[in-house]
Amino acid sequence: MVTLTIDGIEVKAPEGSTILEAAKIAGIDIPTLCFLKDINEVGDCRMCIVEVEGRRGFATSCIQKVEEGMVVHTHTPNVLEARHVILDLIISNHAKDCLTCTRSGNCELQSLAVKFNVLNVEFPGEMTKHKIDDLSPSIVRDFNKCILCRRCVAACKNVQKIGAIDCINRGFESCISTVGDHSLNDVNCTNCGQCIQACPTGALHEKETIDDVWVKLKDPDKYVVVQTAPSVRVALGEEFGMPIGTNVTGKMVTALKRLGFDKVFDTNTGADFTIMEEATEFIERVQEKGVLPMITSCSPGWVKYIEMNYPELLPHLSSCKSPHQMFGALIKSYFAQKEGIDPNKIYMVSVMPCIAKKFERQRAEMKVNGIDDVDNVITTRELARMIKQANIEFTELEDSQFDNPMGEATGAAAIFGTTGGVMEAALRTAQDILTCQDLPKIDFEAVRGGDGIKRATVNIAGNDIKVVAASGLANAQKIMEEIKSGKADYQFVEIMACPGGCIMGGGQPIKNSKIRREVDVRKLRADALYTIDEKSKIRKSHENPILQKIYKDFLGRPGGKKAHELLHTSYGERPKYKI
Repeated sequence: MVTLTIDGIEVKAPEGSTILEAAKIAGIDIPTLCFLKDINEVGDCRMCIVEVEGRRGFATSCIQKVEEGMVVHTHTPNVLEARHVILDLIISNHAKDCLTCTRSGNCELQSLAVKFNVLNVEFPGEMTKHKIDDLSPSIVRDFNKCILCRRCVAACKNVQKIGAIDCINRGFESCISTVGDHSLNDVNCTNCGQCIQACPTGALHEKETIDDVWVKLKDPDKYVVVQTAPSVRVALGEEFGMPIGTNVTGKMVTALKRLGFDKVFDTNTGADFTIMEEATEFIERVQEKGVLPMITSCSPGWVKYIEMNYPELLPHLSSCKSPHQMFGALIKSYFAQKEGIDPNKIYMVSVMPCIAKKFERQRAEMKVNGIDDVDNVITTRELARMIKQANIEFTELEDSQFDNPMGEATGAAAIFGTTGGVMEAALRTAQDILTCQDLPKIDFEAVRGGDGIKRATVNIAGNDIKVVAASGLANAQKIMEEIKSGKADYQFVEIMACPGGCIMGGGQPIKNSKIRREVDVRKLRADALYTIDEKSKIRKSHENPILQKIYKDFLGRPGGKKAHELLHTSYGERPKYKI
């Protein structure tokens, strides 16, 4: 431990800590802007400067290590004046349309401007002008709002190992862009949205489509149906000031019904179908010596990644559609037939934690008989905006239930939202199918937790099955290299594009850097999903009575011809660059 003094307070901090970390121990807040714990720790913006006695100039607290006997001052007149100048300079080259910005009220630059009482622009002058890139189906880039903090670059390059964006040009012309300054739609972007989660301003945001939903809700000729992913219910409340990880399922359903949707369904039901099809496919590959390991295909960012980077390994990918696409196909076939509704009149909206789903729903493969499985994807944040637009007091809402006959789901489906959840749900069903028993083993804790890669060996029907669950594309790359080199001996692989799984998707509520360094957001949301699972009456997908009925009356056997027509798809090689 190292002993130092910060603002007159004696602090003991572990050797190797930064001044910023030591200040946190003492309960002293130092402002940051470019800093993002474990992702971007470079000291570029200089907002976290402090004075250290006996040294000239300022120290950058996010990278300056503590030393024995160090005396630090965080808010001397010199420090405050310097921070104010830095902030003024950043704001002088920043768009001033805060009232109409998607990040208004949740912008770190805006918060600092309020905190430091910035009431006017001290350094007016020429501003850089950038075109807005809105060609991607998932992400909009407005770099007139970029502050060159490079947090998005670090998330893309260091966390995801994609490197679709970086700083280009020099001096006043410096900006964050792609190779050749082309659209994100034309380069190796996977649409994961982790850059949006990292951005402190409105320079990056999802491509909003809620206006289209409002139009359809008012159209008397449209039957508008909505489905909600498991991760949405444990994050939506955060947009209304509720604690991180609060399960708001009932209030969410009530809000959706008040918005005017004709039916409110649960994507978890689709997840149960995914498990039935995926577990069946896995067993068939094992028994018939098919391509192993089999890799899950629920994450569209991951699917796009393997298509661009490892096309030779595509035979390992499960042919199953993702849960919301499966569910959309069932709504426009089974449900439409049962209710006597023309499938062409059904408008299917998916509320997702993932912005890559916006890309996925537009894929040519996601159609049945020329009809799109899903017509619109909105994020958790977009749903919150719709609720606010409708002037609904979300926290005051009573609880409601999902609509039947497609509203029942199991606990296994709920855990789809966290890393390892798809694997665990599939194993629960696979073991019962292979043993022809209702086995009491439910929890496969070896694939739980926040580690980026979780390896385990599970025994099913006397057979050792080697599995691995990876989240984050950097970790996916490691697993792919193992498989490509022939060193891997896994039979089943789960991969999620976002670190931590869907609960940390690009469309989830954005947390500022202070919250991210003080709170384990992933764990709180994941724990909420596991609690839903534990409290569920049915915790195995194949025991869902709605699922059993639909297979009996409509689909036939899992993995059969009808199931393949509706619930399965194919993938192919995709170029990294269209330039």
